[in-house]
Amino acid sequence: MALIILRCVFLLVAGGISALVNSQLGSQEAAWLPWTVFIGIVGLAIAMILTDIYVRRKQIGTISAVYFGLLVGVLLTYVLSIATIPLLERFQHAYAVQLVLGMVLCYICISVLLQTKDDFRFLIPYVEFVREVKGFKPLILDTSVAIDGRIEDLVATGVFDNQLIVPRFALNELQGIADSSDKLRRARGRRGLDVLNRLRADEKVDLQIFDRDLPELGDHPVDLKLVLLAKHLDGKVVTGDYNLNKVAKLHNVPVINLNEIANSLRPAFLPGETFQLKVIKAGEGPDQGVGYLDDGTMVVIEGGRSAINREVPVTVTSTLQTNAGRMIFARHEH
Repeated sequence: MALIILRCVFLLVAGGISALVNSQLGSQEAAWLPWTVFIGIVGLAIAMILTDIYVRRKQIGTISAVYFGLLVGVLLTYVLSIATIPLLERFQHAYAVQLVLGMVLCYICISVLLQTKDDFRFLIPYVEFVREVKGFKPLILDTSVAIDGRIEDLVATGVFDNQLIVPRFALNELQGIADSSDKLRRARGRRGLDVLNRLRADEKVDLQIFDRDLPELGDHPVDLKLVLLAKHLDGKVVTGDYNLNKVAKLHNVPVINLNEIANSLRPAFLPGETFQLKVIKAGEGPDQGVGYLDDGTMVVIEGGRSAINREVPVTVTSTLQTNAGRMIFARHEH
């Protein structure tokens, strides 16, 4: 209801402004000009209302940039109008010049703030309160995450409500992989691009492409650029790359490692537990066999070489957890 009232008042204000402009034009102008001014201003107001209705996803950062841009633009217009009074006092349409000047300055100020809004925070108490309570930090995606594809399923679960950011330099690297002459490498790159396109098309996912070149990024390697960008945006790096994980921790940047998440969600087997498992192949030891759990965890089975291609009972003897994954050691219960 409040929005309906606001839009009606906005239309009335647009009609009032058109009447004010027509009064400044004078009665000597062409008869069609007042109607043109009225239709133009009211039509612009209607177009803005329709845009507001159909663009449902709005970001507080963008709205704040427009708000502060208008404030600065109006202030500059007022100052320049006073400064140019000696030049415009003899000009017949000085008021129209001031309106055009205000429009141009407001556009420039809003444009500058929209392009640089990530470099500072708007000090609005409500915005800061929400940010502090929820603690949402942007997640900067690595190319390995897009190629891996698990990020799409993870976001679909609703675990992450954070904004996802893909830097332009990472997207260029992914494009280079997709254009590779190597067939396997090309397929991996295209899969990564498909994953990002599906995330971008999902209305529930806030995925942004970071286009700006920050001076501190310089000519560093892509991995270091990701870490520096995460530090600049006060965000977290999401990766499946072991080396990038180490680099980020050296720079005290929070990291979300998809491999660690996957490992933490795998079923835990304690020494002494027994379960059925199919032996797939021979192991490295003389009497070892190898099998795999449903989640891909490798199980090394002592005494399992003789049971290849058969499902046998095995008892867990120990487990080994590494950053690359988990291994389970067991023995075949004859």
